[in-house]
Amino acid sequence: MVAVQNGILGSARLSLAVSAGKLAGHTGRLLRVGGGTSLPGMVARALDPDVLRKMVGSTRARKLVVTGSNGKTTTCRMIAALAGAAGQRVFQNRTGSNLIQGITSVAVNGATIGGRLDTDLLIFETDEATMRLAVPEVKPDAIVVTNIFRDQLDRFGELYSVAASLEAMIGELPAESSAILNADDPLIASFAPEAKARRIYFGVRSEQVGAAVPEHAADTIRCVRCQHDLEYRKVYISHLGAYRCPNCGYERPPIDVAVTHAELSGTASTVELETPAGPLRLHLPLPGLHNIYNAAAAVAAAVGLGLDLSEAAAALADLRPAFGRLEEITAGERNVVLGFVKNPISYNTTLRTVLTRPGRKHVLAAHSNTVVDGEDFAWLWDVDLEELTPQLASLVVSGTKAEEVAMRFKYAGVDEPSIQVVPDRPAALEAALQNVESGGTLYILSGYTPTHELRRAMVQRGWVAPFWEE
Repeated sequence: MVAVQNGILGSARLSLAVSAGKLAGHTGRLLRVGGGTSLPGMVARALDPDVLRKMVGSTRARKLVVTGSNGKTTTCRMIAALAGAAGQRVFQNRTGSNLIQGITSVAVNGATIGGRLDTDLLIFETDEATMRLAVPEVKPDAIVVTNIFRDQLDRFGELYSVAASLEAMIGELPAESSAILNADDPLIASFAPEAKARRIYFGVRSEQVGAAVPEHAADTIRCVRCQHDLEYRKVYISHLGAYRCPNCGYERPPIDVAVTHAELSGTASTVELETPAGPLRLHLPLPGLHNIYNAAAAVAAAVGLGLDLSEAAAALADLRPAFGRLEEITAGERNVVLGFVKNPISYNTTLRTVLTRPGRKHVLAAHSNTVVDGEDFAWLWDVDLEELTPQLASLVVSGTKAEEVAMRFKYAGVDEPSIQVVPDRPAALEAALQNVESGGTLYILSGYTPTHELRRAMVQRGWVAPFWEE
């Protein structure tokens, strides 16, 4: 009798938590104060801390967790597109709300009032620091680790502490699970060699892209086993590449999903891959080598999930940029390219993609030092802003760190009188657009909080819909 009563009370509590979460999300969207990306999970967890564990534990859907420093949101969108083309029903935190409340919101928003999830695949984008909370509750069938770069050291700690935490998650996966790992990242490739889970490595073997040596801001260029300097045959992004330790022999493992050919332009990419399911040729309407890696990670995840890849090319051909990921926006008679940048590697990669486009660049650089942005701002000095200086047509800087951003650009060679310092974000947007000729483009390079603030200003002007509606 007690067990029956506990079961009834537990079901009632779950239903109450899910209902309240759904109501909170609906109210937020109705009042246009949010898109239900995190509030439903926050409310539901307050009423039933076990709400996520209960919902995902009772569903037959497979669970996929995607984590890493960069590329999570776009990789998740690509996986969802591949799964949809293979006939799978998918729920995901599409907008990138990747803390535990955002992850819980995926389940709350997709569940029935009784907490039942009627879908085939749950995709959870997960902040690196949230993995230790999310994995025990989700119990994923597969984990994708995109890369590990220096990112918000005041929140995450240095690279090796992040790597140790992620490695522990991989090591605990059961034998029937899959670990989809970036072979080109020396840290990630070394994870949990005794783990029971199936390993699927992705990476790049293309001669059309890359460099001979790591860039100066590269993070992991020493052997994870003996700390000797690694030797690279080819470097693609930061420390990602074809590496080998001349001292102990540690080297990049064989790649299961390999990019064998890549062609990049300022607005799109073409990629050829070798996979266990056969060769693939994809045209991505997304620029940059980082999106080549995202595509390789997504295809590797699809392989791990056993998805049919026969429609992969069509599934990714019409993919739109995620919110703030070099998002193209029409602003009246001008254009805006919104680039979310949060660490040296994401900034440099975005910057170099922008620099492949023709013409001199009108730029708005906006950065703040809030808790969610990261209070340590020293990383800006590792960004190669010197590469942008010769192509600058105008520059406005904004955010709570506007003066420091202005100083960084001054040291990058920009004449101090030509730098407009406008700390208020909407006012900075207006000032920057005034510098742009009709038909021209404004490039925005901004951190997490300024990106949301600037895009909110664009919503108010009617240029874009709220990101949760796209």
